[in-house]
Amino acid sequence: MPVSERLTTTVSTKGQVILPKAIRRSLGWEAGMRLVVENTPEGVLLRPEPVFAETRPEDVFGRLAGKGAPKSLAEMDAGVMEEARRRHRAGG
Repeated sequence: MPVSERLTTTVSTKGQVILPKAIRRSLGWEAGMRLVVENTPEGVLLRPEPVFAETRPEDVFGRLAGKGAPKSLAEMDAGVMEEARRRHRAGG
């Protein structure tokens, strides 16, 4: 759909708005998708509702118990490289 193409819709008596098919298709929005509605100075903004609730580091920090002594950055890097090599040898 060209950017300059203007599409219009109508608000129903129930306050419902139909989004044009070209817009829904270009965004990958399907029936039943939940959207966040925001009133902005430029107009109404619709965006997909996040799949997961927003989390802050302090909400989850320290939730998983570790086993053994903490690993150094070098040990973590070595572990990541070892797994990458293993997956490469296995073909993915």
